Amino acid sequence: SLYSYGNLAAQQNFDFTGGTFFVDTELGYIRNFGDLARSQFNSVPVRIGYRQELLGYNRFKWEKKIEPLKFERAQKELISNLETTAETASGYFFDLAMAQAEHQLALENRRNSERLYRIGEEKHKIASIGQSELLTLKLDRVNAQNSLQNAELRLKRAMFALAAYLNLDKDTKITLQLPDYPKDVIVNVDDALMFAKENNPQYLEHKQRILESEQTLDRTRRESLFSIGLNASMGFNQIAPTFRDVYRNPLRQDILALTLTIPIVDWGVRKGRYNMAKNNLNITQLSAQESEIRLEEDVIMTVGDFSVQQQMIRSAEEAMELAKVAYEQTRERFIIGKADINSLTLSTSRRQEAQRNYISALRNYWQSYFKLRKLTLHDFEKNKPIEVDFNVMN
Repeated sequence: SLYSYGNLAAQQNFDFTGGTFFVDTELGYIRNFGDLARSQFNSVPVRIGYRQELLGYNRFKWEKKIEPLKFERAQKELISNLETTAETASGYFFDLAMAQAEHQLALENRRNSERLYRIGEEKHKIASIGQSELLTLKLDRVNAQNSLQNAELRLKRAMFALAAYLNLDKDTKITLQLPDYPKDVIVNVDDALMFAKENNPQYLEHKQRILESEQTLDRTRRESLFSIGLNASMGFNQIAPTFRDVYRNPLRQDILALTLTIPIVDWGVRKGRYNMAKNNLNITQLSAQESEIRLEEDVIMTVGDFSVQQQMIRSAEEAMELAKVAYEQTRERFIIGKADINSLTLSTSRRQEAQRNYISALRNYWQSYFKLRKLTLHDFEKNKPIEVDFNVMN
């Protein structure tokens, strides 16, 4: 015998009840071979029905809870990735900014060391300074040249790294300007924690994992019990030896069926699955709780770092200006013979250190700022959530 069958259906799920409403049509064909060879068509021109597990697992109810959460999490993760990109880019930016500042200082130090060595030679001729001081000036000139070469290498590496991250040509020349002194932004710890709980995709991930574990527990619990299924439909059907007749004068067909399924002995398999699902839910909840505690600690520490860095920038900027003035005065005093070489060397080192500290303070400030944005997905400067137009991105 040969049997062929086709069905076309449209259905709609009902999340609240867990049932499915459907409209379908079907056509079947059977052909017997041999002594009793014959053909027969059977059709259901149209049928409307509803089926549901009355006491069983409601998959649609859980999907209604989990799927919107997955979508929201995907959006938040995209925004978080963009903030991570900004945080990483700021790191490359200040690597290059530091390299440029040190290169500029190295250029100035080489020019100054050349000038001071020439002045030292003139002073040595008139016995104003000794041979050891002249050798110190010569050593400073050599060290300044070596420092300049090292600074040029670091500058090239930092420029290449930033260009590569920004997907620019590797030979692109980049000249940076340090950002202005940032305006004070007051961040309350409680507000930051609230924004993190509302927006951070990790919280949504934890919520999703817990719901999925609860879904598994609910399914295994209901599968271990008896279930009752309802299937009701009304429509038409017909049987005929030819295709032309199978749709003529269809007969009314109404079906109402209740099915009862009772599990028999399974030697504890269902109970074992239920206990495993219950344990997995407990583990998921504990893991989510520990992860949220670590995330809260990260938010609290980042807020503290951000507040401290705002104060550090002020003191670092003041120290840089003082060191610059002190260096200029010490250099002029050395030229006229009122300062020794040790004072000049110390003043030069302090100026370089103050410049590095200021750039480091700026770097730490902006790194903390972007990290705080990433953790909370909140723009504290504008005091609103960070949003992305996904339609434009698509």
